[in-house]
Amino acid sequence: MAKGPTVIGVLTEPPAPTWWRANRHKVLLILVLLAGYYIGSHKGDAPAQQPNTPRPGHTAPATTGSNSTRPPADAS
Repeated sequence: MAKGPTVIGVLTEPPAPTWWRANRHKVLLILVLLAGYYIGSHKGDAPAQQPNTPRPGHTAPATTGSNSTRPPADAS
């Protein structure tokens, strides 16, 4: 005659998760979305960048001494 199954242990239902364990993914998602919104919406606080326009170059060589186009200063 065959023996009946032996009881090794008793299966119990695990305890209900706490509120934090059940909802932490939702809370963290909301925090990340708020942080991203804050970072993205405060881009206008940075100072405006100057346009990158080229500066005029030198068109004449530097003048020194007797090559100057200015009249000599009076020594009086």
